[in-house]
Amino acid sequence: MDDYMWVLKDSERDLMRELEPKRLASLDEDDLLNLHKRVRRARNKHVKNYRRGAARSVIDQASRGSAAPKSAKARHRAEAFEEALAIVSERLAVVAHEEAERLRTERLARARAGRGTGPAATGTGSSPVDGPGRAPGHIQTTGGIKRDASSQSQGARRQAKRDSR
Repeated sequence: MDDYMWVLKDSERDLMRELEPKRLASLDEDDLLNLHKRVRRARNKHVKNYRRGAARSVIDQASRGSAAPKSAKARHRAEAFEEALAIVSERLAVVAHEEAERLRTERLARARAGRGTGPAATGTGSSPVDGPGRAPGHIQTTGGIKRDASSQSQGARRQAKRDSR
């Protein structure tokens, strides 16, 4: 990547400096995602510019071989950002994996301690059965008693119609 720094503009060099190992190590997952997005945008821009310029040169020169040297600078820029994207992607993958492992161990520790996020096994009102052999009724409302009654009666009418067939 250092081979291509001479073709980059100042703002592009600033973006490349963010890829230094010390700076990358200090970024969290969200910051890495933001950096990844910026580097990917720059890479896409320079690859697009290179391809368009090379295509124009081929038309002007009437051959690929003689057109290739004319787009060398654009090609170097595209390659620099391709390498930069690979570096950020690799670091992002490592950080994302570490974060997933941390969350997994935290979740397992909570489950082992009996403080899971699922339904509690004991206690009043949180039991899966209310009373002897009865499941708790789930009341779904849409915001109005009249509307709920109408909906319920429509369902009953539909069922009666099916049953009469």
